[in-house]
Amino acid sequence: MKQQIHPTIRSVVFRDRAAGVAFLTRSTADATERVEWEDGRSYPVIDVETSSASHPFYTGTQRVLDTAGRIDRFHRRYGDVAAGR
Repeated sequence: MKQQIHPTIRSVVFRDRAAGVAFLTRSTADATERVEWEDGRSYPVIDVETSSASHPFYTGTQRVLDTAGRIDRFHRRYGDVAAGR
């Protein structure tokens, strides 16, 4: 590999403000704000709005769309014209 062309990978804390959780991982992102982690060391912290801890898909709180109702409404509105009859 060529030297001096790859970004520096460092340990970074990502903090999800919506869920109130934080996780330590490796990333090329950097931040000026720092936080002390559970191991007693200080790491850069990046605040995120959504993570797997707060996203509706992963938490199971997502709404299921009423697709059957939409199809019925389409057929009521346009009849069999859309089916080619």
